[in-house]
Amino acid sequence: MKLGWCGPIENAAIIAKAGFDFIEVPLAPFGLEDQKSLAAAKKAIAASPLPTSAFNIFIPRDIRVVGTDIDVDRVKSYLGRAAELLAYAHAKIVVFGSGRARNVPEGFDRDKAEAQLIDSLRWSAEALQGSETTLAIEPLNRKESNIVNSVGEGVRFAKAVNRPEIRVLADIYHMDEENEPLSEVATHIEWLSHIHLADTGRFNPGTGSYDYDTFFGYLKTANYRGMLSAECTVKNPEADMRQSLAFLRRHWPSESTI
Repeated sequence: MKLGWCGPIENAAIIAKAGFDFIEVPLAPFGLEDQKSLAAAKKAIAASPLPTSAFNIFIPRDIRVVGTDIDVDRVKSYLGRAAELLAYAHAKIVVFGSGRARNVPEGFDRDKAEAQLIDSLRWSAEALQGSETTLAIEPLNRKESNIVNSVGEGVRFAKAVNRPEIRVLADIYHMDEENEPLSEVATHIEWLSHIHLADTGRFNPGTGSYDYDTFFGYLKTANYRGMLSAECTVKNPEADMRQSLAFLRRHWPSESTI
């Protein structure tokens, strides 16, 4: 089981030193609005001491995919450069959370918003077609997004798109915030391609009261074979990363230790 840590590319060295298998990098901060920013992003990725196997923050907050202000040409142009960078990085996963980009404006027709979100997922699938990267729809809690707030809802959108490039992520923090049953990961296991981990207060795994025995139990019983990334706040980065890695490996040993 590959374990990663979410953070900017500048943190790759400390994440590698802590012992993680890969870094999950925010995509939007690279810009990718032109070839110059794309070239700079490729240079940063090439210098990473860890595999850049996953990316998150898929769409910048100022690029809308739901509502009245959608610039289709800009969206598709961005998606093309994003797909090029993901291929260059040999990324397995790109996480579509991006609450600001996808939030439904107040008073906006809900059915139209859902259709627009499905359109953006189809454009993403087309951009990623033929690559090794899967887009994972991330359900967010209602404080961060007013659309796609549960694993089941994420699966509904993935099914509506019906493309192999589109799957779903389960985030234990968002599930806890929404009081979503942990058993949902087993119910929808065939659609899950990635997992995000945290603990109480969104601090690092192993420091709070989240029920990891049950959560990992459902994933193991359902034969989950994707990657897992810690997405959380830390007080003492290197020590906290090492503590979480030891905690997670007790639950899910690497192949080399079995």
